Amino acid sequence: MKSIYLDHNATTPILPEVVEAMRRVWLEVGGNPASQHQFGRQAHRVLEDAREKIAALLGAEITGPEPDRLIFTSGATEANNLAICGMALARTGGRPGALITSSLEHPSVLGPAEHLLDLGWRWDTLGARRDGIVRLDQLQDWISPETALVSMTAANHEIGTVQPIAEAARICQAHGVPLHTDAVQMVGKLPVCFRELGVSAMTIAAHKFHGPVGIGALLVRHGTPIQPVLFGGHQQDGLRPGTEAVALAVGMATALEISVQNQQEHIRRMTALRDRLERSLQAGWPEIVIHGRCAPRLPNTSCIAFPGLDGQVLFTALDLAGVACSIGSACMSGSTEPSPTLMAMGLSKELVLSSLRFSLGATTTQEEIDEAVRRILEVCRQLRG
Repeated sequence: MKSIYLDHNATTPILPEVVEAMRRVWLEVGGNPASQHQFGRQAHRVLEDAREKIAALLGAEITGPEPDRLIFTSGATEANNLAICGMALARTGGRPGALITSSLEHPSVLGPAEHLLDLGWRWDTLGARRDGIVRLDQLQDWISPETALVSMTAANHEIGTVQPIAEAARICQAHGVPLHTDAVQMVGKLPVCFRELGVSAMTIAAHKFHGPVGIGALLVRHGTPIQPVLFGGHQQDGLRPGTEAVALAVGMATALEISVQNQQEHIRRMTALRDRLERSLQAGWPEIVIHGRCAPRLPNTSCIAFPGLDGQVLFTALDLAGVACSIGSACMSGSTEPSPTLMAMGLSKELVLSSLRFSLGATTTQEEIDEAVRRILEVCRQLRG
């Protein structure tokens, strides 16, 4: 029995072209990009070419008279920590202030927010509508001169709802408050233009768009104050010390270029496959509830409740049946707590505890969707008894 992978929001299989691009760097570029000799200068050129390519593909400007900054990190978690702590503390000079996030954020945003709370900060959390969209009316009411930073996800990791980031940015700009967005789930799936969004900083991660695990980045708009959260080196203007991973940066640039080149076809294909999955499941199991169905969603993401079934039991049974999906985010794996995202939407506990996320990717086929539906329905009938 061939296993079917429907957990691309957790991580995506790396593309062969990306592996080949990194292999060439590992074999041909042996210097440290911080070294001044010819080997170091070669590595530095390759690194900066990758940085410029990524920034350009994301609609940032890092070479003009008012350059944005693209800071390479080990992944989205580090980038979100740098954004939340680095930007907030830079705004207040290290003193406690006020932070606003949404209730739909990934744990890698909530964790640093909790750290600031421990340091004496006030932390306000925006609610969500039942369709999975953040309540911007609360942002308008709560933002104040004491607010040092607002952080709002671009697209939710669990139900895939696309948030009104540009509108949130206009509210923040009117109050002179920087806005950070965790765009990890959006980049590579939908068109993204950093400058047009109007945000002050944006987080991305390569392994979410068929790039390598182990590298992410934080894009920071020109003039945005930020301070490091790691110390011990001068690399990347001291904002992220440590030797840069040149091959991983090249892999990230290659994967992003491929995703942008094929984006419209990818969106069309993912939307068709996602809708096929949902229609087929609903035809065979009419009781299912598709979260966020009436809101703008990522084309590859479907979060579905199976009322009357236990989500953890269903997840385990599907894994045994060769269908890989998820309960919430990978970073919440093993938690016994109900999904914070679904709870924030005001759903009943029965719906929350019976929900699973299915997320598709470039390697997903129609045959896999049809076979996955067959297996899911069979497992549901077995569990219903």
